[in-house]
Amino acid sequence: MKEPISFIEQDIIESKARGQKILTRFPPEPNGYMHIGHAKAFGLSYFLAKKHGGKTNLRFDDTNPAKEDMEYVDSISSDIKWLGMDWDKLLFASDYYEQLFGMAVDIIKKGLAYVDNQTAEQIGATRGTFERAGTNSPFRDRSVEENMKLFADMRAGKFPDGHCVLRAKIDMASPNMNLRDPVMYRIMRMTHYRTGDAWCIYPMYDFAHPLSDAIENISHSICSLEFQDHYPLYCWFVQNCGFTKNPPREFEFSRLNIERTVMSKRWLKKFVDEKFVSGWDDPRMPTISGMRRRGYPPKAIMDFVLSTGVSKSEMTVPISALEFYVRQELDPVVTRTSVVFNPIKVVITNWQGGVEELEIANSPHDESAGKHKIHFGKEIYIDGEDFSANPPPKYKRLTVGGMVRLRGAYIIKCVKRHADHLECEYIPDSRSGSDTSGVKPSGVIHFVEATTAVPATVNEHFPLLKVGTELSDENINPDTLVTHKVLCENFLKTAKAGDKFQFVRKGFFCVDISDNLVFNKTVGLKEGF
Repeated sequence: MKEPISFIEQDIIESKARGQKILTRFPPEPNGYMHIGHAKAFGLSYFLAKKHGGKTNLRFDDTNPAKEDMEYVDSISSDIKWLGMDWDKLLFASDYYEQLFGMAVDIIKKGLAYVDNQTAEQIGATRGTFERAGTNSPFRDRSVEENMKLFADMRAGKFPDGHCVLRAKIDMASPNMNLRDPVMYRIMRMTHYRTGDAWCIYPMYDFAHPLSDAIENISHSICSLEFQDHYPLYCWFVQNCGFTKNPPREFEFSRLNIERTVMSKRWLKKFVDEKFVSGWDDPRMPTISGMRRRGYPPKAIMDFVLSTGVSKSEMTVPISALEFYVRQELDPVVTRTSVVFNPIKVVITNWQGGVEELEIANSPHDESAGKHKIHFGKEIYIDGEDFSANPPPKYKRLTVGGMVRLRGAYIIKCVKRHADHLECEYIPDSRSGSDTSGVKPSGVIHFVEATTAVPATVNEHFPLLKVGTELSDENINPDTLVTHKVLCENFLKTAKAGDKFQFVRKGFFCVDISDNLVFNKTVGLKEGF
């Protein structure tokens, strides 16, 4: 079946047919780490441009020195490349500060901007409401000459912070609140992470963003639906600054919402600042670095975000949809290993040898994945879930008098339950792969040999929200981390940070960046969604 064409792609096709070069961009503000919603935004811009022979710029809209840092530039750039994407040019809105200042001067000369000495509170009070028009500033009718001098004095640092702002002169009665004389520049004596102290005035996002697009000859500005009401202002600045030939065309799509997942950068920063999580790369976070640490493969992330499509309708995607793509990517390639939670000691009373080495396949899907060694001996540990003194009907694990196969090893029979261990016997001719015993056990369980077992920690993470997507203190989940002390088969003692495994019958896990052997649970074994 042919893939349906979105309204954005249709316009790209038509623009290309008219001979226009296709150039998109991803314009994050460097005030936090990239999250999965940003991955969708960049992915749409990148893959649509690439599909139709175009290119994509990465531009950091860095107009607020109070919140921005090179750390965020580096992390976002790194995450984009880890996701398998790239950009044509790496740019910054701060590259255009001088050019933007000149454009603001031109707007003043046209009589379309003025310096306002009202306080921020006064400006807010005079903007009106959706039902009531705003009130003109008493400084709105200043002459061009006076505004030119005052704006030059603003740049020269002659006024304190907050003394005045530069506003566009549009329409204080507009039904679109964004057109009620928006602020273009404010005074802010803060050191910028790139330009240092060269500037004491900084352009507002709604001024710098559309003009940066126009300067770069962006053909398609693809953004989330929250910017829809800002588009008339976007066009006003572009047109009044002289970009009338093939101006950027904006297309909005509904932002990605995932159940029980926080997609607000402000809230995510709050979690980091208040130490609710360990950092931006905490595995509970929906940041790309957090998902990477949790073990999500980059292809699974991109397959998921692109599968959610392009629409103007708001929708919330279940977490199970994301987990489906993660599981689909991991299942064919990761090595299966045995890890015991809540260990129960088992003593094999009729075992006469020492520790025996056995081999077990790394993957049931791929013979070329090879094998690794496991160990068997007189004392082993089985998982706490795999024994019951009072089993329910059709129980297929170990119980007194019952028999099970130990994965990759022998069939054992439980003879007696003691206070601190289970007494069992093994069936000598029942070794896995060469079983001639004729015994049919009730099921298969995993185990680790006692003397070679490796202790480790497993972190299991849960969503940051209790239900839905509502962002409120009451909806924050207080129980987002459960830690387990486990015993691993010896094979895992050399595992390195980032290595991924399936713990048989438990789920998929990834080695954490910790100095000790710590695993983060990536996703469970449930199939489908």
